[in-house]
Amino acid sequence: QVQLVESGGGLVQAGGSLRLSCAASGRTFSNYVMAWFRQTPGKEREFVAAVKWGEGSTYYADSVKGRFTISRDNVKNMVFLQMNSLKPEDTAVYYCGARPIAINEWKYWGQGTQVTVSP
Repeated sequence: QVQLVESGGGLVQAGGSLRLSCAASGRTFSNYVMAWFRQTPGKEREFVAAVKWGEGSTYYADSVKGRFTISRDNVKNMVFLQMNSLKPEDTAVYYCGARPIAINEWKYWGQGTQVTVSP
């Protein structure tokens, strides 16, 4: 059974940095897409960044391009989100998600980790 466990959230001042981690287990992910989403109260979950596990291609929301970097560690089965130049509007619960490349539906989710950016 696939499990995704996020960590690394916290409170940071605007302009600061945080690194989120997602530990993935339960299968091999070579044909999966791994992603980070975020959600604030009353809003839909929003795509942040994704990486194709096998080839390493990355994708970003316009709002985070140039500030966030997604990466994965194939040996440790982990996905990371390096967040720099954080803004108060980045405040949200961040979720790690996973889906097979061939399926256009996010099948697996972590429990989320809170990121709060103070002005």
